[in-house]
Amino acid sequence: MADKKSGGINGFIEKWLMPVAIKLGGFKPLIAIRDGIALSMPLIIIGSLFLILGSFPITAMTDFFANTQINNVSIAAIFNKIVNGSFGLLGVVGAFGIASSYAEQFHTDGKSAGIIAVASFFVVTPSIFTGGKAPLEGMPYGYLGSKGLFIAIIIGLVAGGIFQWFINHDIRIKMPDAVPPAISASFSALIPGAVIITLWGAIYALFVWTGWGNIHDMLLHIFAKPLGLLGDTLPGTAVAIALNSLFWFVGIHGGNVVNTIISPIWLMNTDANRVLHQSGKLSLSNGGHIVTSPFIDNFVYMGGGGATLGLVLAIGILVFMRRSSKQLEVLAPLTITPGLFNINEPTMFGLPVVLNTTLLIPFILAPIINAVTTYSAMYFGWVPLPTGVMPNWTMPPIISGFLATSSWTACVLQALNIVLDVLIYMPFLLNLNKQQRLEEAGEDLTKIAAEERAN
Repeated sequence: MADKKSGGINGFIEKWLMPVAIKLGGFKPLIAIRDGIALSMPLIIIGSLFLILGSFPITAMTDFFANTQINNVSIAAIFNKIVNGSFGLLGVVGAFGIASSYAEQFHTDGKSAGIIAVASFFVVTPSIFTGGKAPLEGMPYGYLGSKGLFIAIIIGLVAGGIFQWFINHDIRIKMPDAVPPAISASFSALIPGAVIITLWGAIYALFVWTGWGNIHDMLLHIFAKPLGLLGDTLPGTAVAIALNSLFWFVGIHGGNVVNTIISPIWLMNTDANRVLHQSGKLSLSNGGHIVTSPFIDNFVYMGGGGATLGLVLAIGILVFMRRSSKQLEVLAPLTITPGLFNINEPTMFGLPVVLNTTLLIPFILAPIINAVTTYSAMYFGWVPLPTGVMPNWTMPPIISGFLATSSWTACVLQALNIVLDVLIYMPFLLNLNKQQRLEEAGEDLTKIAAEERAN
């Protein structure tokens, strides 16, 4: 019965899930979005560092930064400037990275495509004008950051697609071989660049002449609510988590397939919380968000996909109690340390978890339970909302919870989630451990019999 059940699950996965996962994993636009947004991660982490310094939960420290001034500019204001100049450029950097990645997948000049995408992004972004005798023009940080991420994705894909089409169809200005490559590449980009920038200039003009406002706000209005149902609600998040685990279960990186689609929503929510936190108005009633990138990375996927920190700690408990199989005894020291830093490949492929139907249920259930407990704690105000700080995904639990929320209650919540994950995984691990010990006992009996026959 167990073999039939296992075969049925594996057959369903191989027939229906794996083809979808393989196609999505190789879909060029999704790869471009994933790699393009990843390009901005160093800026996000650097911005998060200064956001922590500027809002550290020690009143004496924040007062010192707020009251210490250099030429009438406080240290706190300088920290905010650094945050806006790094974290606040998510949209601009995303447009460059997505266009660059998309063009490079077609073996064309990614840098030129990225520069053209950035120019197009500024063309369609509304300016801010100041009054007075000498009016000044500026660009709003809101649109340059996460608020402009939707249009950044579209501009990046359109710019990268048009650019590679012109180049691969040899519609470009060619320079003699003696011309340095950098100059030759810049001239090759002239024709596709002119077409792309003119296209977005025409779109900007259309919005100006019709009085529709701007393309950023229109796309937010069109896409934010439908995508928010998946990326900003508990049921939608649970669906995303389940799909992530199912893809991981068949050996395909679930984050590269599922999270790539939804991560722009999580990033936008994170940055919206950052802005509210900087203004001192972070709360659900003021538009704050629970489901953010730190919510997913630091509270749901503790230990990596499937919340496998609970699994490796359960393995450690069995080893400590001397009730583990030899396989688990060997695996324990190889998985616990990486698991604390949210790296679970040794567990996924060493235990293994991949295609191990004994662990499929807890592998799906544990991160969903983490999402439910964390969402509930933040919804009822027991734990503060994420402040917009994005701890590195390798940051160990307990520490990451404090950094993400500036509250010790988040550390308690993470500890609670870890305990729940251990309890969820333990019954299934005991079953697996029993199977392994029986197999090892059978192997030992076979060896003994073989040795007796040899003697």
